[in-house]
Amino acid sequence: MNATLVISIMAALIIVLLIVGAPVKPMRFITSTTVKLGIGLLFLFFFNVFGGAIGLHIPINVFTVAVSGLLGLFGLASLAAIHLLILS
Repeated sequence: MNATLVISIMAALIIVLLIVGAPVKPMRFITSTTVKLGIGLLFLFFFNVFGGAIGLHIPINVFTVAVSGLLGLFGLASLAAIHLLILS
């Protein structure tokens, strides 16, 4: 395919989405998941700040952010229990 044709198709799709609007349900799902992951990241950050005083540290990576973000405080508690019981 020609590069100009590909760029034209992508531009046309963007214009159609701007006029018609993006589907609501997928955008709502993506937004809520992103907010939950951000909250999970904050949970882990503050846990590491306050848990560092007593020797607890949970690494911040994609898996731990997903667990603490999607499961909330129970996910954070389970990560702390795994750290205490299995890793130490």
